[in-house]
Amino acid sequence: MNSYSPMSLEIAISNLFKRLHIVKPEQIQEKKIARDLRIFLTKKPIRSVCYENGRFQSINIDQRLPVAVQREQFYHELCHLLRHSGWQLGVMPKGFHDLQEWDARNFVRYAAIPYHMLQFVDIDDPYVVDNMASVFRVTHELCQERLEQLQRRAHCAGL
Repeated sequence: MNSYSPMSLEIAISNLFKRLHIVKPEQIQEKKIARDLRIFLTKKPIRSVCYENGRFQSINIDQRLPVAVQREQFYHELCHLLRHSGWQLGVMPKGFHDLQEWDARNFVRYAAIPYHMLQFVDIDDPYVVDNMASVFRVTHELCQERLEQLQRRAHCAGL
């Protein structure tokens, strides 16, 4: 991965995690991230959503989902609080809504497997996706997406 060049959002998320003293995969904890960012975090049997009113910010994660999916939902909602504005369920234009969702999906990939923690990923291991899912506690699908993204960017940089 020597030729891999991170995107600015990857760098920003890594810097945020480092500022929160999160430097190893086992230190990534939703409760800690929420507490340190002053976000009220709940898990209830209702859909995952974030809410903001003035300085008050909250995230609810749907506790009916598998744990790995709950973690990804946390990153998704965190992205909306940190990077987006507007109420998506209101009168937001579809194109703007779609752009925010695209951005949130990228944010999830980068927050789930942060750039500064790629040293814990052995790309050459035949079980790399399984290992990533175990180490970062997210779905195999997300790990596969992140791995393909890493390989694609490294390949493009090497051309």
